[in-house]
Amino acid sequence: MEKENERKNGVSSGPCESPDKETRRGIDRRTNNKARLKYLLFNGRRERSRRDEDRGKAFIFDLYNQKLFLAITAILVLSILDAVLTLVVIQRGARELNPVMAYFLEHGTLTFIVAKYVLTSIGVLILLIFKNVFLTKIKIYTHSLFPCVIFVFLTVIAWELFLIYSVP
Repeated sequence: MEKENERKNGVSSGPCESPDKETRRGIDRRTNNKARLKYLLFNGRRERSRRDEDRGKAFIFDLYNQKLFLAITAILVLSILDAVLTLVVIQRGARELNPVMAYFLEHGTLTFIVAKYVLTSIGVLILLIFKNVFLTKIKIYTHSLFPCVIFVFLTVIAWELFLIYSVP
């Protein structure tokens, strides 16, 4: 009975056991993969994968560096600026070409801005979750897409400013 409990709990009864038997004591702490709230709220624990075989897989981390935080903040601010400038351009006679955003625009300007922010936030969240995944077809890591997204938003905003200030 005692030997059976030791085997169930992974407790070793001594150093002379065969090498194929489990020698850990207690329950394996790695079986619980859920992020704990205390780590998410207070300083976190993991910023990157430690093992080579884990690199490139999707993990939810709870520590992020400042560059990533600034990139995410920039994307969200640029998204709101894009929404506001789009409304200005539309007031001057243009129309929304994106059918999804045109749908939200039909329901009001506040709905349009909130939808733009929420959809951008979901996209950023997906990029954040998969930031360490290597995209084999284009041969880059997903975290390299953050500057690309910022560049695209800056280009769109520059175009909107051009339309506002140079087209009568």
